[in-house]
Amino acid sequence: MINRVLIRLKVVQIVYAYYQNSGKSVKAAEEEVFFSLSKAYDLYKHLLLLIVGITNYASDRISFKSMKLRPTDSDINPNLKFVNNRFAAQLQENIQLCKFAEKSKLDWVEHSDLLRELLDRIEESDIYKEYMASEESSYEEDRELWRKLYKAFIFDNEKLDAMLEEQSLYWNDDKSIVDTFVVKTIKRFEESAGAEQELLPEYKDVEDMSYARNLLHAAIKNADEYRKLMADNSKNWDMSRFAFMDVVIMQVALAEVFTFGDIPLSVTLNEYVEIAKYYSTAKSGSFVNGLLDSITKRLREEGKIKK
Repeated sequence: MINRVLIRLKVVQIVYAYYQNSGKSVKAAEEEVFFSLSKAYDLYKHLLLLIVGITNYASDRISFKSMKLRPTDSDINPNLKFVNNRFAAQLQENIQLCKFAEKSKLDWVEHSDLLRELLDRIEESDIYKEYMASEESSYEEDRELWRKLYKAFIFDNEKLDAMLEEQSLYWNDDKSIVDTFVVKTIKRFEESAGAEQELLPEYKDVEDMSYARNLLHAAIKNADEYRKLMADNSKNWDMSRFAFMDVVIMQVALAEVFTFGDIPLSVTLNEYVEIAKYYSTAKSGSFVNGLLDSITKRLREEGKIKK
């Protein structure tokens, strides 16, 4: 699940923290990178279990309505299609998710206000109403419902984002990336796999782990060389006036340029410009883009890089 987009962001964050804490060692920084990445994988499983949490809350709501002093016909004979959703039931029984829930002790039941708000919005939506009115009954329909609901109500949910940040400081920048992997997981679930359906692996392969480790080490070890390149190519700009986050972003970008010759230069530059846009100042995107473009152009002319 952990991809290089997320790895780049984590390395930038940890390198920045490395300089803010003068007592931190490179080894400690490396441990922090891998711990923060493991927390992103925890978030992925926690968000999959949110589907279970909403479904269970809906079931409890139906039970509560049936016990009213004067229940209506719909309270006594409710439409159970949503709470009997096959995909949600499969998630609840998933072996990997059950082990995670037991180990992490994270439980959506503790956030009933959020569950109520999400369920209210879901029940008011056309997505939900069309599903409940449909005479079709299939696993595929159930799974597609949750793909649509997740994208409509869990993506870009400020209240949910704030709550997750309170649960873990490591999650404040991860959710937008992790959301894409939750949706990818929903699409690849198969009814026949039952409780043994495999989730996305934490890492695609050992190469991504090596990439994270080598990127961090190169960024810190060769900091003086990379910062000299920035100073030499910054023309009339005073390096001391650069936003420090911009310096760190370009430092890590140059570490990738020099260390990973197999990654196309355009990919590297685009990725770090995007990080600058979202995690530094308003002008950082264009500034980082311009300076990195100037540096890499000169490096190609001098034959120091081939891409």
